[in-house]
Amino acid sequence: MKVKVIARSEEEFTRERRQDLQKVFRNLDPKLHQQEKAVEYTRALNAAKLDKVFAKPFLGAISGHRDGVSSMAKNPRRLNCLLSGSMDGEIRLWDLPKRHMISQYPGHSGAVRGLSVAPDGDHFVSCGDDCTIRLWELPPAVIATREDDEAQEPIATFQGKNAFRSIDYHWSSDIFATGGARVDVWDPNRSEPIHTFSWGSDTIVSVRFNPAEPDILATTGSNRSIALYDLRLNTPLRKLIMQTRPNSVAWNPREAFNFTVGSEDCNCYSYDMRILKTATCIHKGHVSAVMDLDYSPTGREFVTGSYDRTVRIFAYNGGHSREIYHTKRMQRVFCVKFSSDASYVISGSDDTNIRLWKSKASEQLGILLPREKKKHAYLESVKERYKHLPEIKRIDRYRHLPKPVYKAGKLRQTVYDADKKREDRKRAHSAPGSVPHTSARKKRIVAVVE
Repeated sequence: MKVKVIARSEEEFTRERRQDLQKVFRNLDPKLHQQEKAVEYTRALNAAKLDKVFAKPFLGAISGHRDGVSSMAKNPRRLNCLLSGSMDGEIRLWDLPKRHMISQYPGHSGAVRGLSVAPDGDHFVSCGDDCTIRLWELPPAVIATREDDEAQEPIATFQGKNAFRSIDYHWSSDIFATGGARVDVWDPNRSEPIHTFSWGSDTIVSVRFNPAEPDILATTGSNRSIALYDLRLNTPLRKLIMQTRPNSVAWNPREAFNFTVGSEDCNCYSYDMRILKTATCIHKGHVSAVMDLDYSPTGREFVTGSYDRTVRIFAYNGGHSREIYHTKRMQRVFCVKFSSDASYVISGSDDTNIRLWKSKASEQLGILLPREKKKHAYLESVKERYKHLPEIKRIDRYRHLPKPVYKAGKLRQTVYDADKKREDRKRAHSAPGSVPHTSARKKRIVAVVE
């Protein structure tokens, strides 16, 4: 004869193998929780305040260069490796977790203007003011954690007729593009470029391949132009001319058609390559020229480095920065990178130092228990739900700024308000339609050439 009895396991009523933490069962009926919104608002407010208390984004500085850091490159195959080039022509390979040098390369006789790592992660290319491109070999991952004081020698050297300002490797093929007096596409097995593009006679400042459509590349020139090229057609596609010079360009890795440029007018502009007549978003905040920018691997954010000695993080569709990083000793920022896991930001500045930052200023580093992860996720969702309320919005948006940056920002805002008031008064005292409304996203565009 079978007798069924009720059996309860003690493990079902405990969590994480700790007997002192009992499960709490809740009735989620909203009629029983009439103060739920008030409680959640208080939690969101406290979470916003705690973010400011625990906001310590600066992790450390890596010193070793004898001159300003002019360019950087990350290895797509290794998270812990970073390449940096300086104004004195020296190139160094760093181990970021241990913050020491792995290898040293003699580099160039002038400033190193561009660095890029091949898709296989075994070698990289560099270019500089000495009109040369050099191909280098990276140490294998087995010995990448060991410091090597011996200077390395290049595998190959390619001679050009003019100085090079930028270089970028193809995302899938063994070719790379350089920008200088013109755009050249090189094969490492040939001494001459396999493709040459030119659209105008001015210098190409930066060149970047599209990670989603690898055969398309974008360039920015000193004649205030942004040009798009397609290697399959062997011809330029479109050209956009702005009012001020764009210094750098970066493609969104998750959206094949979108890219962002950093300009001399202190702003960043996002464009859709299919519709170049207007910008999709204007990112404001810097008070001096934007020198470099780089997208996060997620495509939701990008980091910028500026001549105003600050590093800012923007949402891909946000008009103002989410984070502003600065230190007393950091000088003009020439290059910035997002780490391949989107957890860190690396900046190189004119004071010869490379600085490592957290992408989220108040993020807790280290191993988190499942209960801690759930708590952080809950607080983030509560802050997102109540972020529009005045008190939480004020606390969340506040950032301490250096006095020169703060005063320059106030002055820029005063000039902007005066221009807007002047235009409104001119429109009010003119004939209807004589002073049309022009969107700010169109004002900076001079012409689009097909």
